[in-house]
Amino acid sequence: MLTLYSYWRSTTSYRVRVALNLKGLAYDTVPVDLVAGAQRTPEYVARNPVKGVPTLVLGDGTVLTQSLAILEYLDHIAPDPALLPTDPLLRAKVQAAAQVIAMEIHPVNNLKVVSRLKSEHGLTADESMEWMRHWMTEGFHAYHALLPEGSKYSFSDTPLLCDICLVAQLYNAHRWGVDMGPFARLLEIEDHALKLPAFDVARPENQPDAS
Repeated sequence: MLTLYSYWRSTTSYRVRVALNLKGLAYDTVPVDLVAGAQRTPEYVARNPVKGVPTLVLGDGTVLTQSLAILEYLDHIAPDPALLPTDPLLRAKVQAAAQVIAMEIHPVNNLKVVSRLKSEHGLTADESMEWMRHWMTEGFHAYHALLPEGSKYSFSDTPLLCDICLVAQLYNAHRWGVDMGPFARLLEIEDHALKLPAFDVARPENQPDAS
């Protein structure tokens, strides 16, 4: 049995939940309350020195961290359905799109970054939300520009790694009021994905620690 240490609103945890569900891998969820600081307890830091989520503990006690690394591991141990294409060129394009979300949007909007901006630089709540909206909008424009025409999802008629990252990030976009007018294609991808049980069950509001 796999154990996923997760926070319901964490987009990185959301990614891993979707992948586990798509691949039919059973797992237990252990909530980690990021707002309350549970990620900074000595017990948790011993598992995940980054002091974040997700953390995936395998049946033999091996601990994996970082969502993209976990997703790649899951793709190796349960290759059907594949999260990455076998064609090397298409694989690189899918990874690039996923990294727009995971490496361009997420790091600057991370809870600890925004909290630091508030405490050290005096950003107000409104300014913090505008900061997050700005970087999501920039990232979505970049993501959209990478997409080919004609596929149901970003690059394929089945969801891939980049779609998992996108749908999780769109949850935050809706939450923080990003103007999605320019991103009709991204909303179509989201709509298709959320009709799949693997994505629906993984939604933040469907998690045991949702409040």
